[in-house]
Amino acid sequence: MAVTYPLSFPATPQPAQVEWGGMQVPGVSAALFTFVQQSYEWPGQRWLCSVRYAAMKDDKARPIIAVLMALEGRFGTCLWGPSGDDTTPRGVATGTPLVNGANQTGKTLVTDGWTPSVTGILKAGDFLQFGSGLKQRLHMNLVDVNSDAGGNATLDLWPRQRESPADNAAIVTASPKGVFRLRSNERKWDMGVASVYGVTFDLEEAF
Repeated sequence: MAVTYPLSFPATPQPAQVEWGGMQVPGVSAALFTFVQQSYEWPGQRWLCSVRYAAMKDDKARPIIAVLMALEGRFGTCLWGPSGDDTTPRGVATGTPLVNGANQTGKTLVTDGWTPSVTGILKAGDFLQFGSGLKQRLHMNLVDVNSDAGGNATLDLWPRQRESPADNAAIVTASPKGVFRLRSNERKWDMGVASVYGVTFDLEEAF
């Protein structure tokens, strides 16, 4: 079977530790004599993460290493998302949530299809996903949100939307993932004398 991007890492084992981060480039300037500041929010935003797997034997390590090598350095892309407790939302997150309306851009997303009249249908910090293929995007909901009597809810997102999702596109709240690429062309791992492997790598969101 040919390599097709984005690739998926094995479901098990899960990483022992993932350090998440968000990068953006706000502009801030200060007046020379008064220090009064002006700020500007540039649209660029992306996820960063550093991944470390616990020591493991070769039967678990080699499938992970194979994905790293198949990425061809920074050329290829892979799917990545939160692990552990973050794979499920803190909010109720019931219903069949969908994007409500085409041509949406920016930091908010109008949605429908949630269970009506639920307080905390999503909580601040819940991850979600929409889009597919190379346009599959991982977002975080930034504030607690309730659904109204019609099952509608407007979400505040990070990062901002780069492409307008299609009307009625599905919103995934369980084990969401986005498209990432390696932050370096080098791929390294270590192997001890007892064939115990250590695997670490750094990813950045691909778009």
